[in-house]
Amino acid sequence: MLDFNQKGKVFITCKDRSVSYLEHEVRELGFVPKEVTRTGIELVASLEDCMDLNLHLRTASHVLYELKSFYLRNADDIYRRFKSIPWEEYLDVDGYFSVNSVAENESITTPLIVNVKVKDAIVDRFRELKGRRPDSGSDFDGLVIQVYWKETQAIVYLNTSGETLAKHGFRKIPGKAPMMEALAAATIYATEWNTRVPFINPMCGSGTLAIEAALMATKRYPGLYRDHYSFQHILGYNPEAFLAKKKKLENKIVEATEVKIIASDISLQAISFAKENAAFAGVDHMIEFQVCDFAETKIPERPRGVIMFNPEYGERLGDLTELEETYKRIGDFMKQKCAGYRGYIFTGNMDLAKKVGLKASRRIEFWNGTIDCRLLKYDLYEGKGQ
Repeated sequence: MLDFNQKGKVFITCKDRSVSYLEHEVRELGFVPKEVTRTGIELVASLEDCMDLNLHLRTASHVLYELKSFYLRNADDIYRRFKSIPWEEYLDVDGYFSVNSVAENESITTPLIVNVKVKDAIVDRFRELKGRRPDSGSDFDGLVIQVYWKETQAIVYLNTSGETLAKHGFRKIPGKAPMMEALAAATIYATEWNTRVPFINPMCGSGTLAIEAALMATKRYPGLYRDHYSFQHILGYNPEAFLAKKKKLENKIVEATEVKIIASDISLQAISFAKENAAFAGVDHMIEFQVCDFAETKIPERPRGVIMFNPEYGERLGDLTELEETYKRIGDFMKQKCAGYRGYIFTGNMDLAKKVGLKASRRIEFWNGTIDCRLLKYDLYEGKGQ
């Protein structure tokens, strides 16, 4: 079995354009990145550390613990090389495992070939050593083996997360075209909101942005809402250590009742969904929900804070002609009602953004799935026209 205190190479993945926010989180937890790439961070850490990373990180996708790296020439070598790895030291014979791979080698036409050959190598090794084999499939319900293979270099990881960390577990009712929680957290970090001044989210939908803001303000971490990770299926895992870490998460919670978070939406159903999600997250008492047109959202005069819109942008929802008018009204609202605030609009349609009628001081790049998006910042000066 593996020693959970043994240090090794760890790679934390995230969506492209989010790595700077992930790096901030990693450093806040006391880790020093060894290398930062477009889509992740390499560092030296133990499986015990991986447990903490999984429980705390808001902007990550997966936490990968490196088992082995080696020369791999072509598909014909996969079975032999992977069968030589002592899988019985990592996986219980009565357990369950899945294989996921990313392969760039001229002998590979589909990653499924890699997955099948690796799975066959593992089960055959168990049959020869134990007389029986663990179950396997495509679900991330047990031990997850991640293979990265580029040209002739292969790296084998234990994916300690399993299902993606981008889903934080509190959103039981997603609503229409929801923003993934990890993306919501990254965009809030990008606003540089300090968790003390108001955070206003008109057109809130199912409440993801407002809830993420409340989680940040109260130091509630994603691990509070999730009880299953792939690291629980690695031989050497101690359930008591996991429960102790969960308890520490609970002890970190602070009540920040002085923080003003407002979420409004014209849809009563959307607000109902948002309230249910906030209640499950334990922050419904922190958010003031308003059922109204965004232009009627009540904005606190002091202190000035952050106002953030995530309107439809015509890719999935909404009629473009109506959206043009909506974006114009958003600009008018920020100019007339939000002086002194920092305004933000997250959109995947820059033609619509031009209808806002205000000059953005920053255009911060993000991806929402495959949609090229921008978080547009507007400095809404007091006493001055825009």
